[in-house]
Amino acid sequence: MSSFPAKDLDSLRAEIAAQHNNLSKRLQQIARFALHHPNDMALQPIAVIAEEAKVQPSALIRFAKAFGYSGFSEMKRVFQEHLSRQAPSYSERIRLFHEQNGSAAQPKVADVLQEFAAANILSLEHLQRNIAAQPLEEAIERLAQARHIHVVGMRRSFAVAAYLTYGFSQIGRNTRLLDGNGGMLFEQTSTIGSEDVLLAVSSQPYAPETAHVVKQAADKQIPVIVITDSTLSPIAPYATVYFEIHDAEVRAFRSLTTSFCLAQTLVVGLGIHLDGESNGTQVHCAHSFKAWPGDPRWALGRQ
Repeated sequence: MSSFPAKDLDSLRAEIAAQHNNLSKRLQQIARFALHHPNDMALQPIAVIAEEAKVQPSALIRFAKAFGYSGFSEMKRVFQEHLSRQAPSYSERIRLFHEQNGSAAQPKVADVLQEFAAANILSLEHLQRNIAAQPLEEAIERLAQARHIHVVGMRRSFAVAAYLTYGFSQIGRNTRLLDGNGGMLFEQTSTIGSEDVLLAVSSQPYAPETAHVVKQAADKQIPVIVITDSTLSPIAPYATVYFEIHDAEVRAFRSLTTSFCLAQTLVVGLGIHLDGESNGTQVHCAHSFKAWPGDPRWALGRQ
């Protein structure tokens, strides 16, 4: 493990992701808790953290030492320094949200609507603050240059993958959904060429089929754009371009609002990019309608 402890949380997150598969199951459990609950790591005493992570306090000390720290207190300071520089984080705001809204055992339907709406607003604000311009621009550039775009997303992520396939197709890109229909996922994956790009969507619990497709593509040195929920995701290590998103969760049901917002951004962003390439900096209305599959005027651009 590391003999030089990380001095900031971003470096520590990267180190945890890199070493995750080499950790024991107990330390992997702590790693997931630390990445998903950084405020608890910063603010709670070790006994409380151990209880919430369902481990012994001694395991937290072993975890810290595995990453080069003299003890848990030294690692804790990394989380504290990060928190002191941040506005209230998404995880902290979500925790407060659940404390305020999760008490009613038998809520009315209108209450459920309010809960989902409020939680989705928080997750969208988190997306807005934390997705940087650079990976968006790189993703659009790779999608624009690709001969074919292949999209994979199974189970819960299938709806997002299907939308991406539909959206890219509507702006004239050769796009294929790797859906494994008829048990043909391996054969579908084998058609991905060196000039193509793979866009993979997966969140917990991660679909092994998606991980298989991503690894196959990466082994062939095909660029992979990854949309997932953690650096510990099995597809994260293979990402050429990486997006980490956190969909809202209410009463054990997770929304797809944030995932769809990023998907729409990629579709519309690619449409704008392609429009600029074909027309210079001037965007012509008839073509730009075609770049917005969700715009009701889009049909006018096809006539």
